[in-house]
Amino acid sequence: MTDTNETTFLAPEEPVDLDNCAREPIHVPGSIQPRGVLLAVTEPDLVVVHTSQNVSQIVGLPVDDVLGHDLQHALGPDAANAIEHHVRTWGNLRARNPLLVEVAGVEHDVVLHRVLRGDSTLLVVELEPSSGPRPFSFPNTYQAVRGAVEQLNHAHDLAQLYEITAREVRALTGFDRVMIYRFDDEYNGEVVAEAKRPDLNPFLGLHYPASDIPPQARALYEQNWVRLISDVGYTPSRIVPGLDDDTGEPLDLTHSILRSVSPVHLEYLGNMGVAASMSISLLRDGRLWGLIACHHYSGPHDPPYGVRAAAEFLGSSLSLRLVARVEEDELEARLRAAGTLSRLLTAGRDHDRALATSLVTGTSVLDLVPAQGAIVSADGVVDSVGDVPADPTALLAWVADQDADVIVRGALAQEEPALAAAVPGAAGLLALRLPEGQAVVWLRHEAVQNVDWGGDPHNKAIAKREGDGVRLSPRKSFAAWRETVRGRCEPWSGREVRSAEELRARLLEALLQRSRLQIRTAETVQRSLLPASLPDPVGWAVHARYEPAAGGRVGGDWYDALELPDGRLAVVVGDVAGHGLSAAAAMGQIRNALRAYLLRGDSPAQTLASLDHAVRWTMPFEMATVVVALVDLATGDVTLSAAGHPRPLLLEAGGAAVLLDALVDRPLGAGSGEPPTTTLTLPPGGGLVLYSDGLVDSRQTSLRDGLRRLLAQFDHDDGRAVDIDAVLRECRDPASVDDVTLLLLCRDR
Repeated sequence: MTDTNETTFLAPEEPVDLDNCAREPIHVPGSIQPRGVLLAVTEPDLVVVHTSQNVSQIVGLPVDDVLGHDLQHALGPDAANAIEHHVRTWGNLRARNPLLVEVAGVEHDVVLHRVLRGDSTLLVVELEPSSGPRPFSFPNTYQAVRGAVEQLNHAHDLAQLYEITAREVRALTGFDRVMIYRFDDEYNGEVVAEAKRPDLNPFLGLHYPASDIPPQARALYEQNWVRLISDVGYTPSRIVPGLDDDTGEPLDLTHSILRSVSPVHLEYLGNMGVAASMSISLLRDGRLWGLIACHHYSGPHDPPYGVRAAAEFLGSSLSLRLVARVEEDELEARLRAAGTLSRLLTAGRDHDRALATSLVTGTSVLDLVPAQGAIVSADGVVDSVGDVPADPTALLAWVADQDADVIVRGALAQEEPALAAAVPGAAGLLALRLPEGQAVVWLRHEAVQNVDWGGDPHNKAIAKREGDGVRLSPRKSFAAWRETVRGRCEPWSGREVRSAEELRARLLEALLQRSRLQIRTAETVQRSLLPASLPDPVGWAVHARYEPAAGGRVGGDWYDALELPDGRLAVVVGDVAGHGLSAAAAMGQIRNALRAYLLRGDSPAQTLASLDHAVRWTMPFEMATVVVALVDLATGDVTLSAAGHPRPLLLEAGGAAVLLDALVDRPLGAGSGEPPTTTLTLPPGGGLVLYSDGLVDSRQTSLRDGLRRLLAQFDHDDGRAVDIDAVLRECRDPASVDDVTLLLLCRDR
């Protein structure tokens, strides 16, 4: 529900109009849709204290003969006993809906939930005539959407996820139009996918203002995931009595499936020509980020409960896949940013060149945060890249005068008109304020944006001009209305701001304090932590190599091979983001902690989960990728887990080499949790290849080409032995800025 501390609801006698609809208390409408009936009963005696006015349609008794009587009197002993037994058997009623009962010779779906009534609760009983496949059960619901879920699992991008869902929900529910409706950060919506009757005008790509779905409606969508209006022209059936005798409050219908809908929303649908509607919530972390909106134009449409539940299941599946896809995209972006940040930090450690020049030359701050230009002031030197003012003095002085350490502006002419005059051509900036007047500033040009709205979003004034006949916007037509937005730059994303914040932290904590001596110390530390010798178990061979980046710059790569007390062999390859002493020190801590978890008997997944917790708690600015494999030397059975790390190669007994089909979780430090576990068996003659990304990914070599080159070194059937040093020579990029690690585990033929 909307927080009433922030929202003042309407008085009961106050009519709803365009000016106050955002304050309408839609969770207590005082009525239901008449496709079913509602009763609210006390517990445990099940006495009816509220009922919908249309109760006689189902139970054959007038309202006065239902109120104050027990449920047996209203529904009959068989139905009432079934409901009572169900309530006493199950704690979470909403998870066990619906219950099938017979009332007056007709089968009904009974949907149950509880609401607060002062210090006690009421049981809300809603009945709809049953229809659709029976019996209703989770297996049946899953079977209805199984094919769609499989398609979602194989979708390659967000657009495909949206398209599949819209198409499958329409096929499942029979609505004339099904849209996937995605919100931006301000809850303006965009139709990102659509499945419809061929004769309908398309809505795909249109935007709708946040006012179309006010805050209290969004709050309800986050709690009640499916809302059906089977007939937009319905006459509401009032709840009797309207106010509770004990509390003086109306009955809360937040979780009601029959809850009546705001008359303003019904007018909105009527203006669109919609006769029936259904919405399915799409959530991320409990927060509404979109809707599956279903419209029917040819008349009332009443999908049975089982179909609605199946559609809700499909919506939940889409939400999970979208969350996973967004997290994957965020992880990829974070890894790219981490790599860029690592290169920036590496360049900044070259004290033969000014820090400001290091950050704008080669890999520059524009690679970390895209913009049209950037200025860096550090160590008494001001340098720049891209389109920047000829004299940045006023800009740097303004940054130095700010209170915040990270400053974001998206419309300079409106927000800082005096500064805008000093930086002509720049519409927005992102700035890092550093000590002693130093700074990093990114500048962006104006980004003229054309937004196609489903009708004019500036709607209240237009609605009033059109008179009382139309109260809702968009007006009588939902045709596209184009708005041109000027004076703003492309928005600075949260990820970009976080990358800038991390750069600032690194500049403060690391870059300005590094020295060549520390880099040499880092190399000593790094090499001292690599195993002095590798295990030599009978019937197996272990080979490993580590090489620093070009110029001898040491990073956070490491490998390990350890025989455990239970006789198994653990092999590990990891990579801490960054170079130098901090990366080597972090690597040492992670490597030693990993050994400790393995020695106490943890599985690879448990080990990585514990490591992620330790990294996030003790090294909040570090991130690392790791792959861990435990090998039963007698059987060849392998248990493997990876956190953000490249998947190993599997060497088959016949000589073929393939990329292991294994699930990879997020890196350590990114909240990876307990990653998935992959199990396999290495036959005699088989093997496993673990490596760091520096071997297959560089500026001059794409990841795909690097993997193809690595596979070619191992994929052969002539029986020749693999030369691990030759693999390094053939696969690594000499100009790579990353160090390289390779570990080869082979089982004798």
